[in-house]
Amino acid sequence: MVQGLQTASTIEAQLWDTEERFWTEGADSARHMTAKNAVFVFPYPIGILSGTDIFREAHVAQRWRSIRMSETYCAVEGDVAVLAYRVSAERADAPIYEALCTSTYLRDNDHWLRLNHQQQNVR
Repeated sequence: MVQGLQTASTIEAQLWDTEERFWTEGADSARHMTAKNAVFVFPYPIGILSGTDIFREAHVAQRWRSIRMSETYCAVEGDVAVLAYRVSAERADAPIYEALCTSTYLRDNDHWLRLNHQQQNVR
């Protein structure tokens, strides 16, 4: 593959890998994959978070032991990508968390940065 040129399937695989890492890796890793002016929207009582407040919220900073994404959808238009999916996430000593999610990514050079993320509880 020519450097700088990626196929649609390669881009999609990279985006899904990044999305999974947001759920399973630590807040420091997620911070490096997030745009500076990102906005995240979580179910009540958390609400809307932006900038560095995203990673101060305990619910966001706490990582999940395992996740399963289903009903996945990916759209890429130029330097913008949108992922939509259902997630089932597990962490120690907590009930399974299920939500419908969307994430928007912006390509900055060859790096995809999460610009927006939203979750809606399923249960």
